[in-house]
Amino acid sequence: MQLFVTAIQYPVQFGLAILVAGVFVTTFLRAAMSPERKTGSIGWVRAITGPNAKIFFGILFLGWVAVSGLLIPSFPNTANSPYGAIALISMFTGFFIMMGMLWAVIGE
Repeated sequence: MQLFVTAIQYPVQFGLAILVAGVFVTTFLRAAMSPERKTGSIGWVRAITGPNAKIFFGILFLGWVAVSGLLIPSFPNTANSPYGAIALISMFTGFFIMMGMLWAVIGE
């Protein structure tokens, strides 16, 4: 029963979760539909698939290193605290940035 009253107990968090899920679905939908457009790909698809994608993912990687390197170690006992979720998200973000970098470098 508690699951059904979550939206009433935590309306801001619930609304934020719905917003983030909507952004994910919209992003995935636009990415899936981009090859089918007759006018060509949209701007962000062109940015991550063009010849400058190596530079783009390199800058993203350096930003990720700076944020993760400065932010995560400042948390006390990261694995056994609520900040462990931030570290996990950071780890997944780094993985996807590096996969994009490999794809950009090998694909060229």
